[in-house]
Amino acid sequence: MNEQRFVVSDVLWLRLEPHLPGKVSDAGATAKDNRLFLEAVFWRVRTESPWRDLPPAFGHWNSQFRRFRRWARSGVFESLFKAMSEDVDLEYALIDGTIVQVHQKATGSKGGLRLRPSGARAAG
Repeated sequence: MNEQRFVVSDVLWLRLEPHLPGKVSDAGATAKDNRLFLEAVFWRVRTESPWRDLPPAFGHWNSQFRRFRRWARSGVFESLFKAMSEDVDLEYALIDGTIVQVHQKATGSKGGLRLRPSGARAAG
């Protein structure tokens, strides 16, 4: 696995780590490797691959999937997003058409999208 293609740099990791569960200071088990897990999640999102296709270097796919579900259900990703979105250093992160896909059915019905006046406009 080419670690130079990882998304989480050392600088970014220092900012992310305090917001993740499984720290030594947290009650319960200490996480094995949160950074590698985040890389696995980012890899999956970038490649749009199913969990079963996760490279073995990230660990067993089912373990990573179950961890992802636990974090999603407990709101870890939402709290991480909130914590990082308040950081002005991430203001360069944009979402545009190069990384967002729309399902073909979301583009409108057969014949294209037709704008119809609202009832208020039609009556006036």
